[in-house]
Amino acid sequence: MKFINYLESITGIGVYPLVSLFIFFIFFLGVGLYVIKADKAHIKEVSNIPLD
Repeated sequence: MKFINYLESITGIGVYPLVSLFIFFIFFLGVGLYVIKADKAHIKEVSNIPLD
C-alpha cells in the first residue's frame, strides 16, 4: 500500500493543505507589509551589520 492511500483513508485530511496555504499566505503578507512600512533608516542600519 502506498503512502498516499494512508492519507486518503484519514477523514478530514483535506483541510490541512488549505490551512497551511492560509498560514503561508498570511506570513508572507505580514512580512511584505513589514518591509513596506519599515523605516528606511532602520533597514539601511540593519543591512550594514554584516559589514561592521
